[in-house]
Amino acid sequence: MSKLRTTDLTYGAVFVVLMAVGANITAWFPMLSIPIGGADVPLSLQTFFAVLAGLMLGKKLGSLSMFVYMLVGIAGVPIFAGFSSGPTMFISPTGGFIISFIFAAFFTGWVVDNSEKNYSFPRYCLAALIGTAFNYLIGVTYMYIASNTWMEVPLPYTIAWAGMIPFLIKDLIFAGLAALFTVKVVKRIPVLNHVRAS
Repeated sequence: MSKLRTTDLTYGAVFVVLMAVGANITAWFPMLSIPIGGADVPLSLQTFFAVLAGLMLGKKLGSLSMFVYMLVGIAGVPIFAGFSSGPTMFISPTGGFIISFIFAAFFTGWVVDNSEKNYSFPRYCLAALIGTAFNYLIGVTYMYIASNTWMEVPLPYTIAWAGMIPFLIKDLIFAGLAALFTVKVVKRIPVLNHVRAS
C-alpha cells in the first residue's frame, strides 16, 4: 500500500473498534457463553471481524487494521477479551490468537485480491474459511507451545484442538455469514472495491 488515504484510515479504524467490541461482546450479552468443564467460556466475534476485514478491505489494509488493533491493546487500551490489555497478554496461552488475527485478515484478503474480480459467494466463502484456518492453526499451536514451555502445563496437541472445537464450529459458521454479508455489502458500497484494490 503506497499511500493511506482518509477513507483507508477510516475503514481501518472501524475494524479496530469492531474487534474491540467483538472481543467483549459477552459484556453486553452474557448469555453468549459456552459451559466447558464447569466454567462459562465467553464467545467472541474477533475471528468474524478479522475475516471480514480481509474480505472487505483486502490483504494490506485488512491486516494493517488487525496490527493496529494489536498495538493499541499492547499500549494499554483495554480492548482485548475481558477488557484486558498490555504485552503480558502474550504470555497467556490464548495470546497467539491476537497475533493470528493479522494473518487471518491477510490470507482472507489475499484470496479475494487475487480473485480477478470474481467476487462471488463461493470465492468469499473460500477466502473466509482459509482465514479462519490460519486463525486456528496459529492460535492453537501458540496455545500448545505456551502451555508446554513457559506455562509448564502439559497439554497434548490433540487436547488443545479438542478444547477449541465449539469455538471452531462457531467461527466456521460465522465465516460463511461473513462471506454472505460481504457479497451483499460490496454491491451497495462500490468504494470498498477501490479501497481493497489500493
